[in-house]
Amino acid sequence: MIQVKDQIYHLGLRDWEIRSFHGHELSTFHGSSYNSYLIKDEKTVLVDVVWTPHSKEFISILENEVGIDNIDFIIINHSEPDHSGALAEIMERRPDIPIYCSVKGVETIRKQFHKDWNFRAVKTGDTINIGMYELVFVDMTMIHWPDSMMTFVKGPNVLLSNDAFGQHLAGASIFEDELDQCMVWHEAIKYYANILTPFAPLIRKKIDEILAMNLPIEMIAPSHGAIWRKEPLRIVEKYVQWSDNYNEGYVTIVYDTMYNATKKMAGAIARGLESRGIKSKQFNISATDMNELMTELFKAKGIIIGSCTVNNGPLRNIAAILAEIKGHKLKNKVGAAFGSYGWSGEAHKKIHKELEEAGIKVVIEPISVKYQPDGGELEACFNFGREFADHLK
Repeated sequence: MIQVKDQIYHLGLRDWEIRSFHGHELSTFHGSSYNSYLIKDEKTVLVDVVWTPHSKEFISILENEVGIDNIDFIIINHSEPDHSGALAEIMERRPDIPIYCSVKGVETIRKQFHKDWNFRAVKTGDTINIGMYELVFVDMTMIHWPDSMMTFVKGPNVLLSNDAFGQHLAGASIFEDELDQCMVWHEAIKYYANILTPFAPLIRKKIDEILAMNLPIEMIAPSHGAIWRKEPLRIVEKYVQWSDNYNEGYVTIVYDTMYNATKKMAGAIARGLESRGIKSKQFNISATDMNELMTELFKAKGIIIGSCTVNNGPLRNIAAILAEIKGHKLKNKVGAAFGSYGWSGEAHKKIHKELEEAGIKVVIEPISVKYQPDGGELEACFNFGREFADHLK
């Protein structure tokens, strides 16, 4: 048990081994953590628990450090199993203990565990006095589940933010200011890009609502990754930026290739961009982690995607990233398509259409090459890059 601030303690677990999350949808190269918090006031309050596979270890820590019989109530800010999984074992021992959660949280927890426990539904602005401190609840609907909420501990002024402002990261310290800053911030934007991007309009609105509550936030303690205790509003400011049609000005070129024809085209397009002063990054999708790539697409101003044609369409990984782009609802991006083919040649046309349907502003017609590109065709790809660059200025 690690002290976070006066009478607030970290009871969570650091998972050093995990390398994927949400099934196998999200890569976690630096592990993750399941941050549970204990508030020791006149009332002893447990805020969030841990993922089901770690329940027994967590229960052991809870019994040794606190004693389950000494807990007055539990707050579940979000019912996803990585935050609520150990709840079942606690409730086996204390089936009467009150559980505070959102209205949607009551519904979701019941459906997850098929139990009708002692639920107490709360909404934004509701408060509970626990002695010296007061707890203030803030609804966070659809950031990123319908039941999500935050709990602000008034007194020590700690925001227990659950999934918001988190990172999938297991570190030598639980505090952000004691960790490698490049790693923390990369994992923070990767987390945002891959999980929260679809909810950008809601995030901006919710942050404005929270700021209007004038909560004197001195620390932000999420349920994954490091706790923000040094100028914690820095991560809030980043969320404001990231939710506002964010980009870093460069172009991300994504391709898949069978015999390097499409790869050669990608290189020529990149050289054309560079000739116009536009920076770019190239990614062979088959050799790139999908979540790292999604982060690069989130940060890009321009997105250019290419594939050779197989079975009358793009290669499977290109089809997958196009679905991801559509699902994440990327904003303020311009795009284009390219590709090579042998006899039919539909891939570049389908990519063009998919980008348009995903809300990307496709600014030029796709370019294609049959079999291997010759010098003239590579020059055409170079000019394609130059023309695309003109739409970024």
